Amino acid sequence: MTRQTSLALQSLAVLAAILVVAALPSYMDLFTLMQVTLFAAMGVLSLSLAFIWGFGGILSFGQTAFFGLGAYAYAIAAINFGDSTNAILLAVLVPGLFAAALGYFVFYGRISEVYLGVITLTVTLILFNVVNSTAGDSYTIGTARLGGFNGIPAVPTFNMPYSPSDILSPEASWWVTAGALIGVYLLLRLLLASSFGRVAVAVRENETRAALLGYDPRIIKLGVFVVGGAVAGLAGALYVNWGAFVGPTIFSLSISAEIIIWITIGGLGTLLGPIVGCFLIQYLVSQIGSQQAFNANLVLGVILVAFVLLLPQGIVPTIRDGLLRLARLGRPRRDAKALASEPHAAGAK
Repeated sequence: MTRQTSLALQSLAVLAAILVVAALPSYMDLFTLMQVTLFAAMGVLSLSLAFIWGFGGILSFGQTAFFGLGAYAYAIAAINFGDSTNAILLAVLVPGLFAAALGYFVFYGRISEVYLGVITLTVTLILFNVVNSTAGDSYTIGTARLGGFNGIPAVPTFNMPYSPSDILSPEASWWVTAGALIGVYLLLRLLLASSFGRVAVAVRENETRAALLGYDPRIIKLGVFVVGGAVAGLAGALYVNWGAFVGPTIFSLSISAEIIIWITIGGLGTLLGPIVGCFLIQYLVSQIGSQQAFNANLVLGVILVAFVLLLPQGIVPTIRDGLLRLARLGRPRRDAKALASEPHAAGAK
């Protein structure tokens, strides 16, 4: 498959996704549309870890730290400003700055990847306990009460830019959330196609070789980490807009584990795979939750083990490799036919 063919297929896929996003509200009831909106918001979260883990080689066990910070930053800003426009910007900026500060001490301190996972996990637990302990009237930021374990209810949802009275309808919220998912996918794809993205992949493959070529792996990893944190913060804002509520459970380790499952099932080292894995697993969990015959966590565990054993590459890489094999099998047959026809052609002359 040539580069031009690959780009053409990706362009067609993006165009098809845009058409589906635009038309979906006409074919779904409100409850189903709200569910799919949640899936899209969590799809943005899956892209945040897919980028830093699959292309930066950085496995963060605490991606929900940035997810939760973005959610709380949006909720607090939206309540104080009465407008979601600047609140969304803060939901991206605050986790990005936090990721920059945390990543600086981690990468410039030359901490190994094992300890990096432990540190991000610990930071998530610390944030969970800190936010969980903010019950009472004294814990406020501006006019927003943090609420402790009760969370922050009645968070203002998205409105038209700088027009607080124009609240978005559920259909418009779906378009914004799904549009953000497509937009983040395209931005990450462009970033990976840039010189920074190519160097990031080179650092993932061989950090020593990249350093010998004159690149500083620390600043590259820090940049990847900051981008992942900012994307996770955007996902947090989209999540709060969906439910108009945020609580300390947004920092839970179960969500961090689910993100890793989404990427493992969809395909590490891809951007489309984690989205596919996220939608598939969330749909299965929602279906399991509607009945009492099976435990959702048990089913997730069985699915994860099955994919690791049977499809270790994930869904998207397996399908991609299968299509490439089919394309290669077709070429020798055509070549053989051409060779077989040559003697006949020569005899005819």
